[in-house]
Amino acid sequence: MDDHFSEIGAGCQLPAATAQDLRERGFVVIRGPVPPERLARFAAAYDTAMDSGDATDLRVASTTTRLYDFVNRSSEFDDLYIYPPLLEACYQVIATPFKLSSTLGRTLRPHTAAQDLHVDIKRDSGDLPMIGFILMVDDFRPDNGATRFVPGSHKWPTVPKEVMQDRQAEYKGEVPACGPAGSLIIFNGSIWHGHTANKSAIARRSIQGYFVKREAQSGIDLSARMQPETLARIGPLARYVLAI
Repeated sequence: MDDHFSEIGAGCQLPAATAQDLRERGFVVIRGPVPPERLARFAAAYDTAMDSGDATDLRVASTTTRLYDFVNRSSEFDDLYIYPPLLEACYQVIATPFKLSSTLGRTLRPHTAAQDLHVDIKRDSGDLPMIGFILMVDDFRPDNGATRFVPGSHKWPTVPKEVMQDRQAEYKGEVPACGPAGSLIIFNGSIWHGHTANKSAIARRSIQGYFVKREAQSGIDLSARMQPETLARIGPLARYVLAI
């Protein structure tokens, strides 16, 4: 099992400067695993998954619609959670054997307000550190709800709800993570972040997920959800990352 962890650590697809930015700033935007010629097919697979998902996996919130478990939705999504630069980022930050905790599709509806700035894991959690990722199914722009990050805030002792009266307000120094469709955001789960307002008339789509230490509790029990067709097509590295 740990042979896979060692192989990930020996990889060289995450540039040293990018890894340094992730450690210091808390987030990076890189090219993702979906090549431009496959983006239309990938987006169509996303729409099919979101439209056909079981109601028990669907969550409709004030600004977004989420569908959990993009491991078992389509082979189109298999490359995402074993993408070498993403796994190398986990190796660098988590620094111990890790696993995929959860994945979900997330559609930010048009004409919606900004999300409160927040963190994805408590400062005193025994499951620290956590690595998150966001695959841009659509372009992320300042006008359509690009996720904003406060660089370096993953190192701060406080979280937004402790120091901000209005967590939807712009925070000094925040940076919107913009990029063309197919780009990948990798971020430390402790960083202050949240989507900005989608002022456009079009929904903005993404696939998100989290990696945690191997002994940490997963967001969803992937081993219990694995479908026969998924198990038949994935390889040893995917099985390792899924902890199955």
